[in-house]
Amino acid sequence: MTEFVCNVCGALNRPSEAKLDRESASCTECKSNVRIRGLLLAVSMELFGMELTLPEFPHVKSLRGLGTSDTNPYAAILAEKFDYRNTFYDREPRFDIANPPAHDLGRYEFIISSDVLEHVAPPVETSLRSACQLLKPDGLLIFTVPYSLESSMTEHYADLHQFGFATVGSEVVLVNRTRTGEIQVFEHPVFHSSGGGRSLELREFTENDLEALLLGAGFREVTICAEDYPPFGVVHSECCSLPMVARKGDFTFSIDSVRDVVEEWRALRRKFDAERNGFLRSYWFRLGRKLRWY
Repeated sequence: MTEFVCNVCGALNRPSEAKLDRESASCTECKSNVRIRGLLLAVSMELFGMELTLPEFPHVKSLRGLGTSDTNPYAAILAEKFDYRNTFYDREPRFDIANPPAHDLGRYEFIISSDVLEHVAPPVETSLRSACQLLKPDGLLIFTVPYSLESSMTEHYADLHQFGFATVGSEVVLVNRTRTGEIQVFEHPVFHSSGGGRSLELREFTENDLEALLLGAGFREVTICAEDYPPFGVVHSECCSLPMVARKGDFTFSIDSVRDVVEEWRALRRKFDAERNGFLRSYWFRLGRKLRWY
């Protein structure tokens, strides 16, 4: 690959192929990686059925979306394009996907989640059921999460309840008090980078178990977005941990959403026509035609 257009910010990139892995920043402008570009490619395909860069998304304010710890710059652009709000578990605006407020149930056309589900409190089924309940009947959960192709997933701390960390010698240990009062000590906890901090890895998914969990939570269909799309720098170096889409139903635009798209198209057409007419009336254009320059 010699170049790609970043579908997050629209910048043209000419990277070395070695940089195109899941986590390495490979856009020179916004520092997006393959995971983020693959996630937003899935958003584009699910909502609009075509490969659009995020700046090319139409403004459809009647589409309501929810972000779970999404990062800038793409969260800010999504907020410009849709009725979208980004949330966090540990800071404002706070949102606990395992225990959403009742007034949010059934409100959203789409939820975006990038490497979050491996960190939610056990049992993970609670968060997946809540995600499904937050969506409208034709809603979409579009997400990434690390997963393997092993035979079964690993839940590191199934009885996690009240916990903290302690340093013993030079090692960090996790200390947990279960709901029944039992004290547990776990060595070598694994952390992932999360914004400016770290998040505890609570589980290691497998592809088969993840699909089964989503279907059990109420989603009708699960798709793994495995295809590369080199024009956007989406070239997967692994056969796992790929973007996924869990569909509650068949997504369709509402009448209001169609109206939003048509009105934006009309506005762009009027702007184009006005600029063209101004150009046609210009002195230099009329002089060039008179002199048969074109």
